[in-house]
Order: sequence, then structure tokens, then C-alpha cells
Amino acid sequence: MFDFDKPVDRRGFSSVKYDALKEVFGREDLIPLWVADMDLQSPPCVLQAAREVCDMGAFGYTRRSEKSTDYFIKWVEQRYGWGVKKEWTSSAPGIVAALPISLMAYTNPGDKILIQTPVYPPFHSIVKENGRELICSPLIKRLDGYFIDFAEFEKRVSSGVKMFVLCNSHNPLGRVWSRDELKLMGDICCKYGVVIFSDEIHADLSLYGNKHTVMASVSREISMNTITAMAPSKTFNIAGMMNSIIVSESEILLKKYDSILKKMHLDLGNIFAHITMEAAYREGSEWLSFLVAYLEKNCDYVFNRLQNDLPAVRFIKPQSSFLLWLDFTATGLSHNQIQSRLINQARVGLNDGLTFGDEGEFHFRMNIGTQRALLEQAIDRIVDSFG
Repeated sequence: MFDFDKPVDRRGFSSVKYDALKEVFGREDLIPLWVADMDLQSPPCVLQAAREVCDMGAFGYTRRSEKSTDYFIKWVEQRYGWGVKKEWTSSAPGIVAALPISLMAYTNPGDKILIQTPVYPPFHSIVKENGRELICSPLIKRLDGYFIDFAEFEKRVSSGVKMFVLCNSHNPLGRVWSRDELKLMGDICCKYGVVIFSDEIHADLSLYGNKHTVMASVSREISMNTITAMAPSKTFNIAGMMNSIIVSESEILLKKYDSILKKMHLDLGNIFAHITMEAAYREGSEWLSFLVAYLEKNCDYVFNRLQNDLPAVRFIKPQSSFLLWLDFTATGLSHNQIQSRLINQARVGLNDGLTFGDEGEFHFRMNIGTQRALLEQAIDRIVDSFG
């Protein structure tokens, strides 16, 4: 019904993923499987909504859409059983932008901010760039996945941390945290008065029957201590629209957030962002079901190919999203040698695992949110270069 195999040529449209290859990797002739957006066309309802705006032809200042918020509220109620009231909501020009806004709203320069590594690189850089002290709580890697050492987590939280930045589901590990795990983390943060910033941008992309749980839905106490950041951007491949929903049941937390948002004059946004968000949450559910099935097949393909043809490169199947955390440790090569071989022999652009933290050594992140033919070509190149 939806043709995800249709090639989409993104070059020449200022795409970071394609048009920044030379700047980032030193060459342009790579298959880019790095930036976390998809090469797949957005849902027909989103494309139609954007066309209608173009046909209207005037692109003036645009306030936040009431309808898009209404459809978001219906979306999270139906999918996660999370009851959100409109007065709990705010906005951001992307979740990455919401993080420094939250740092300024809830913490002061020099304050300790906790993250769980390896994790999305901006979690590291934004904390440091805003003059806060980065505290890392490493996740434990086992054969069946990554897990939290709760004793160590509480030790870090109790050391004077002011805010915990949670990645739920986790990027790059694809880990869907269980309700019990979220409750333990949330209760520890409440115990020590640590505000939770919960990045849930990958929530809609759970794979293989896994179910996402919203941190703020776990208990009223945790909800009152949490600011949740969600967006249609990863789900419907509209990250370039720069539009996110921010939610907190706590009037105090939301007022502090909105104060910084408005001081920075970031509370409006653009007309395409609002109209496409509304269309996606109103009509995008069926398309999403087909997308998830396509991503699962892509994941299975990579897993089987590597297992059969390049067993030295491994990964744990993600429970969510379109990102794979490839482990090259068994190749016996140094991290720099792996990176050089990927770029100069395989000619495939992957994210450097060390940018996610020290635990990312010998690891590289692969984006499988692309057409199967392109993915097969990339895996062929990697197998030929490391086999």
C-alpha cells in the first residue's frame, strides 16, 4: 500500500545527511547511514497537507496550532494510555532545542546533569556548552541487551545532581525501558529532588511488539517531577519541520519552561510544521504500522547478513527505532582503523560510537531507515571490506 522502496534523491536540498558528507567524512561518495532521519517519504496525508499550504501561497507568521495539539493528545491517549490536558502542553523548535531551554529553566551554571551512556551526542555537548557539569551513569551491556545498575544510578543521582536527562526509548541502543525500570528511576529522582527531562522522540517506533511507556504516565509523583519532550519528527520523517510538543503536569515546571521559551522568542514556529503535525497525528496511524513492519524487515536483513557473512560485527536487535548499534570489537581492529575502513574501503557513512561516550569505542551507529536496495548495497560493501 505504501511504497517504501521508492528511491528518494535528497541531494541538493541542503540535507545534512547527504550534503554534509564531505565536511564530516572527508568524501562525498559514501552511502550515508548516519543522521537519524529516514530516506523514506512521509505519509501521503503529510505530503498533501504541505501541498495545500503551498497552494495557499502565503507563508506569514504562524501561531501554534490548537488542532495539532488536540490530535497529539488523542494520539498519546490511544497509543500509551497517557491522559494529557491541553494546559499541560507547550512547544519547542525540536527536542534538541528543548534541552537547553530546560537546562536554563531548572538549573544553574555549574549544576550537575545526569545522562546514561552511551547516549545521543547532543546530551553531552548541550550540557557542557551551557556550563553545567556532566555526570555519566554507564549502562551495563549483557548478551541480551543493556541494563541499568540501579545502585550506581542512585549513587550518581544522590551526588547533587539537579536534572536527569532520560532517553526513552534509548538512542543509540534501541532499548525500550519497562514500566518497572522507569518507576525505579523516577522514584529515585523524586527522592532526591532531581527534575526529569524525558526525551521520548522515538516513542512511536517500537519494534517486534515492544510497548513504549511514557515516564510521566508511571505515577502522579513522577509526572509532577517530569517534563516530557515528544515530536512527530522521527515517526513521520518530518524532522526538518522543527516542531515538538513539550508536556508537564506540573504548573511550576511548565511556567519556568515557558518563561525561557518566550524570552528566546521561540514560541511561534512555522506554518508547515503545524499543519504537517496535525495531519500526521490525525491520519498517520495506518502508514506507521506499515513503516514499523518495513523497519523490522530491514533490521532482520542486516542481522542475518552479518550473522552469516560477517559474524565479527554484531548488534543486539533494537526494541525501538531505526538505529542499529554495531559492535566491531571482534574484528581485532582499533577504533580508528574501523572508522577508516568504513569510510575509505566500504564507503559507508556511519556515526562514530565515541561521540556517544567512552562506552562507544569499537561501535558505530547505523541508520536503517532507508530503501532496502540502498541498505543491501551498504551491507555488501561492509562485508566485502571486513570479511
